[in-house]
Amino acid sequence: MPVKPAPHTGGASEAAGGEPSAHRRALHAIALFEAIKGLAALAAGIGLLGLLHHDIHQLAVALLWRFHLDPALPYPAILLHYADLLSAINLRTLAPVALAYIGVRFAEAWGLWRGKTWAEWLGALSGALYIPLEVAHLVHRTTLINAAVLLANVLIVGFLALQLWQRMRQKHA
Repeated sequence: MPVKPAPHTGGASEAAGGEPSAHRRALHAIALFEAIKGLAALAAGIGLLGLLHHDIHQLAVALLWRFHLDPALPYPAILLHYADLLSAINLRTLAPVALAYIGVRFAEAWGLWRGKTWAEWLGALSGALYIPLEVAHLVHRTTLINAAVLLANVLIVGFLALQLWQRMRQKHA
């Protein structure tokens, strides 16, 4: 009669290179998400630096003409509106803020990947800061994407907060 292998319970085999726990996989997924946000911010920052000495409004108008789009239509008008907002921003002032954001995202990703408690705190707190803004954005403009972003952030913050709470409970037990 064949012998069934014992079920995987984590522990020593996990430390010896076995399959990671669900907790570890979730932290890795969140770490990858944070790294992707950092890379997206880096790409956006590099793109903005490329626009530093250009008339952004004129570039937007040229883009609209290139694709034969009427600037009076709603979506082209939105593009022009944001081009004007971007033109008003001092990119030299924005650069240090963008670098700090990118640094925080990459540090958080590294820390979560390595299972660091400080990264769980950073992720829970920084994610929680966005929830009121995302709720307001969802109320202002209810879309499936806005709802999904809010739900994902609530799940991430909830998971990290639960991990921190369980760690504190174990410490005091």
